[in-house]
Amino acid sequence: MDLETNLPHCETEYIHTDIVKRVEAVMPDEETLFDLSELFKLFGDSTRIRILYCLFANEMCVCDIAKLLGMSQSAISHQLAPLKRSKLVSARRDGKTVFYALADDHVRTILGQGIEHISE
Repeated sequence: MDLETNLPHCETEYIHTDIVKRVEAVMPDEETLFDLSELFKLFGDSTRIRILYCLFANEMCVCDIAKLLGMSQSAISHQLAPLKRSKLVSARRDGKTVFYALADDHVRTILGQGIEHISE
């Protein structure tokens, strides 16, 4: 037993090679895992989450999001930039106005499952 965690030590003389090989076969490469980590970092900011949930409900322009969230248009634009770069949000121009929306159903699923998970 590990005195600090009260968990049994891994027996270093016996590695479960069958398990290790199965996991190794499906483990993404380091670059993919890094990119996934960067994606999830974007969800680690409450302002960006609030913006994504606005867009979960409806396509919106910066001024509408700013009004709804009680923030400046500049602050909203600042947060939309990394969301666009990461392909979580898409933009569409209608005359002088740019409307933002969730980029695809994957983003909608991530947000929906996140809410479902914390609501349990």
